Amino acid sequence: MIAKILLAVSGLGHAEEMLKALEELPSIQRATVTVLHVVPARATAEVMTAKWEEGGKILATAIQSLHLDPGHVSAILRQGEPKDVVCQVAEEIDADLIIMGSRGLKRLQSILANSVSQYVFQLSSRPMLLVKDDIYVKRINRLMVAMDNSEAAKNCLQLALFLLQEIKGGQLILVHVNKDLSGKPGVASSDTKDPILTQATAEAKKHGIQPRCVTSSGKPAEEICRLAEEMDVDLLILGSPDRRPSVAKSFVDLDRLLGTSLSDYVRVHANCPVLLARTVA
Repeated sequence: MIAKILLAVSGLGHAEEMLKALEELPSIQRATVTVLHVVPARATAEVMTAKWEEGGKILATAIQSLHLDPGHVSAILRQGEPKDVVCQVAEEIDADLIIMGSRGLKRLQSILANSVSQYVFQLSSRPMLLVKDDIYVKRINRLMVAMDNSEAAKNCLQLALFLLQEIKGGQLILVHVNKDLSGKPGVASSDTKDPILTQATAEAKKHGIQPRCVTSSGKPAEEICRLAEEMDVDLLILGSPDRRPSVAKSFVDLDRLLGTSLSDYVRVHANCPVLLARTVA
């Protein structure tokens, strides 16, 4: 399910640490990795030369630190607008997963600061694993999937089941936050009667996994972040349905960029790496 990974590196090392954690999973060890660094255009030839040299060193350092099988890794150094180049390369290699660092900027900050990760998520339909600068990447053992009725959530469940293959002691937590529940916001409980979780549990059991199911109430985005922290989750997997018509794919989704979508809130506030996915292409 994840055979080709695009790792966009900036020299900070957070995305590299995330890939190292993924590479410990049996399901990922056979995947090929393309390491990409993008050199933004500069005004003078002298500055551009220096940036190319710097970019080459960043790529070399990243590949060396990853300790990957040489037959499973390749490097690309490109010039251009980073957010556009990442999307282009993801299409070129048909990436199953994009891994990027993120500054976790809020709302308009991401636009004003020209956030690469935010725009890539906006423009790409491929699963994207974001690693904020201020979080600690842990060994992946406890995965949480936020469930609802969407196809994107079902796709996330399949991703989680794929990642959990052959992980001794691996745990799957299924969470459904229902805005319509009469319970107090922020109060979670184990629930075997929630139809959404019942269906997801049945799917997990087909793969030999007995998940922990949690139903909660309140604002979904805030509850998902709270539960991820409370349960000490190593990786949060969240569906993000693409609401735009096909004719508008290349235009900015202001709802997401302004931070009013659930996925954008979680991207900013979750205290663990977040894997955002849409429906299967």
